[in-house]
Amino acid sequence: MGEPEALTEQSGEADTGAPTPPGPVPEHGPVWSPNVSGLLLSRYYLPRRHPVMQGNACQLLRDGVEAYPAMLEAIRGARRYVRLETYMFVSDAVGELFGEALAQAAERGVHVKVLYDAVGSWTSRRSFFAGLRARGVDIRAFKPFSLSRGLRHLLRRDHRKILVVDGEVAFTGGVNISAHWAPAGVGAAWRDDVLRIEGPAVHELERCFSATWRMMFQGRFHRLTRRLERLRRQPSRQGGVGLAVLSSRRSIHRAYLHAIRRARRSVLVAAAYFIPDRRMVMALREAARRGVEVHLLLNARSDHPLLEFMARGFYERLLGAGVRIFEWQRGVLHAKTAVVDGVWGTIGSFNLERLSLAFNHEVNAVFADPRLGQQLEDSFRGDCGDCREVTLAEFRRRPLWQKLLERALLLLRKII
Repeated sequence: MGEPEALTEQSGEADTGAPTPPGPVPEHGPVWSPNVSGLLLSRYYLPRRHPVMQGNACQLLRDGVEAYPAMLEAIRGARRYVRLETYMFVSDAVGELFGEALAQAAERGVHVKVLYDAVGSWTSRRSFFAGLRARGVDIRAFKPFSLSRGLRHLLRRDHRKILVVDGEVAFTGGVNISAHWAPAGVGAAWRDDVLRIEGPAVHELERCFSATWRMMFQGRFHRLTRRLERLRRQPSRQGGVGLAVLSSRRSIHRAYLHAIRRARRSVLVAAAYFIPDRRMVMALREAARRGVEVHLLLNARSDHPLLEFMARGFYERLLGAGVRIFEWQRGVLHAKTAVVDGVWGTIGSFNLERLSLAFNHEVNAVFADPRLGQQLEDSFRGDCGDCREVTLAEFRRRPLWQKLLERALLLLRKII
């Protein structure tokens, strides 16, 4: 299939590979003609093996301040069932708020299933979950602590964030159920993104939840009956966005690499934890060297301090190729999002680091849509105003102890 009609073309590779001078983040016009169909854009930016579901309506939600009210509204309006899968379900003020909404839904006859990760939610009170069960919520832990099963059992966690209500609306992104994402004054105001979805992709997110639930708690007979139920469903179109729901770690990674290599104008990546593999580093460097604007939005102060130093071990190679790096200054950045050319985008749970690539259960929604892509790009560029840009000259002046720590941690990155 040929390439869709482009409005702008890149004019060869950069001559020097020198870093872009620091300054405001530029804004650009669209890369593609408005007449290009979403299907053609999907075929250009997504690998062919990723099936795209057309006809979805999507809304970008920023942080818990937008995501939590929308999620709670959906739960409170549920008529038939609620499916919630989350890494962290913490028994704090936000957890209590969601717990009450889920319990009230169960008490009025809604079938409520909740799957939380035992490691991610280890600080929560057992009595909190017991109270929800007593009120009719079918809430269970993913892989509770069991040292007898070995380290790999402990490492392979359920990192997905999925909420599906009545098969009609779904949410996915990086936000867990915890006060970390509540607004400042109530919680820690962590920065994150969530995508609200209506349309055929809702059923694919529900399928991801069901697959994990069956794997943990049910047998083959239940798998067969669920497949028959899906055959009877007729997903309805709600909008014009084409979405691919990727639940394989390697398929998400492959989608990132494919889009970056296809980029014509810009690659904007917000990564809570940035420990990229060799192929990702190479793709980012090559994109910058061929004249694509490559920006990374990373943490200045992570909730996992060692990861800050590990991430900075990659800075010099990236900055030297022309990649611009912005460090988030207002609290913790937890987003796992990217947008390419203002058209391709991804929002989900997948981190650009080893645990997500090798062990965790993840899910990302990937789209190719100019309207939604522009919203995500505008959000990214606005965030850069709350960042400090790292320059190559400044970075090279960091203390010797920091350089040694970064080097040591990079050597250990495959086992930390």
